[in-house]
Amino acid sequence: MDEEKYLKLLKEKFPTKQSLCREIINLNAILNLPKGTEHFMSDLHGEYEAFYHIVNNCSGVIKEKVALVFTDQLTELEQKDLCTLIYYPKEKLELLRSKRNLSPDWYRMTLTELIELSKFLSSKYTRSKVRKALPADFSYIIDELLHAQKDEDDNQVLYHRKIIDTIIELNNADEFIEALAVLIKRLAVDHLHIVGDIYDRGPSADRIMELLMQYHSLDIEWGNHDILWMGAACGSRTCVANVVRNNLKYGNTEILERSYGISLRKLYLFSEHFYPSDQPGKRAFHAISVILFKLEAQVIRRHPEYQMEEHLHLEQICPEQGVIRIGEKEYPIDAGLFPTLGKDDPYALTREEKDIVEELAISFQSSQILQKHIQFLYDKGTMYRIYNQNLLFHGCIPMDEDGNFEGVTIKGRTYKGREYLDYAEQQVRMARSAGTQDALDFMWYLWCGRKSPLSGRNVKLFEKTYIKDEAACVEEKDSYFQQYRNEKVCNMILREFGLYSERSHIINGHTPVLTMKGEQPIRAGGRLIVIDGGFCREYHKKTGIAGYTLIFNSHGLRLKEHKPFESIHQALDNNEDIESTSFTVETEAERVMVRNTDIGEKLQEEIQDLKKLLDSYDRYVI
Repeated sequence: MDEEKYLKLLKEKFPTKQSLCREIINLNAILNLPKGTEHFMSDLHGEYEAFYHIVNNCSGVIKEKVALVFTDQLTELEQKDLCTLIYYPKEKLELLRSKRNLSPDWYRMTLTELIELSKFLSSKYTRSKVRKALPADFSYIIDELLHAQKDEDDNQVLYHRKIIDTIIELNNADEFIEALAVLIKRLAVDHLHIVGDIYDRGPSADRIMELLMQYHSLDIEWGNHDILWMGAACGSRTCVANVVRNNLKYGNTEILERSYGISLRKLYLFSEHFYPSDQPGKRAFHAISVILFKLEAQVIRRHPEYQMEEHLHLEQICPEQGVIRIGEKEYPIDAGLFPTLGKDDPYALTREEKDIVEELAISFQSSQILQKHIQFLYDKGTMYRIYNQNLLFHGCIPMDEDGNFEGVTIKGRTYKGREYLDYAEQQVRMARSAGTQDALDFMWYLWCGRKSPLSGRNVKLFEKTYIKDEAACVEEKDSYFQQYRNEKVCNMILREFGLYSERSHIINGHTPVLTMKGEQPIRAGGRLIVIDGGFCREYHKKTGIAGYTLIFNSHGLRLKEHKPFESIHQALDNNEDIESTSFTVETEAERVMVRNTDIGEKLQEEIQDLKKLLDSYDRYVI
């Protein structure tokens, strides 16, 4: 009865046998097209200009396609010119105009080249999908130009040449070039995966968020820095203090004050009276650090199941002797940096500190732009994602030294493996929908907890801030980061998430690959790929590169290793591109078609349903 009811509903969409046949033919045709190209990136950390350029050059794919299509037609310099025009059409046209390098002949030649490239890139998609990707203002014209065919008298060619001439005569060529550039970039990358950490360190995470919100197709796997901002936006005071501290540390307070309208004035005024320093930013940093360690202690006390009592340091400070005791050792410490510790309870906030925290929390929750960005992270994001038989997550799957899953015990129940990540996502969404204290506290735990799947290390923030002995600051990593080099362990993880295919991989971010020290991003016999190549400028000297893009197209997997990006100005003036080295991760024995993807599975199910309906037309009338 349920199937009959479903078929009746389906028949409303396909009322005739012919319409049904047409749809089955169409879906079967789609199944036999090559799969769309996926790009994977992680750990953007606010580096807007470099990310913007990589989005525009499609991780070097545009340059490759231009070379492939025009290898016998354009010189290397002409190819670079065309690429820069595609990356930054508006800016490049203005630059060429200022040099008086634009003419009807230039426009005619350039439009012809852009149309030729668009034809090449659109060949792997259905005409219907290409139409949906066309910029609205020129959709009909571009559709016509993309499907020009030579005939006996060249009527079609002349017809299309006349269209281009008319566009130039009407001074509409600039807008048309911009539209074609948008189309080319959209066709080059079908789907983008951001495997965590958009926020912190670099100055312009807000601009990256605005760019991502305009992107045609993407998903996000939350990183620990993203979850920290999400927790702050949801009302976690501990996350708020962490975010403010991070931005003071990295000198990025503009994102708070200018972009999100969060004033730090009260914090600055408070720190001026209590903390010794000639630099306002340094005073504010120390003030918010003490506030943070007090707030963290309150969370730790509320949740003994977190097993983080070792981070309760303020009570171990001996101001008279100028030392702090950690474990069995004593370390010298500047007691003047802790002027607000109460004798009875060093973790209690003073009245002034409470006022600062409450004002900041209200500012985070009332910032419309921040809330818009955080809602986008919730809408597009998740703790992990299974996509086309690959498993994507930012941090780790907590493990013990023997390679067994390890997690946390909450209210008498232990969560491990996939169940742990599912529980974490439930709490993240609870923090947004209900704002319960337990969920807000867990957001902080995900940021830095001992067994957090987003952190994966024993964070020693206090030690790194106040203790000079580097041995006291070593952060032990979760056993996952040793075990994930073992192919058997990676296979176990994949099976935990229902992935048994030989083509499945774990795609990880979070830990920069130190290529300068000989580290490789491909591990466990190719089962795991770490795509954090140190996108942030701060990491360039450590990694020796400036980020990775993993590309998964119908031919297989390859990794793009990027060199540092100078500036958009350099790209425009000198046609300078990001230098990227490409190397193959895995080549498919047979080309991957749509039928082999997640979308293909859904289409095949749909075809089976349609065939049942078709059969019902012959057997009986529904």
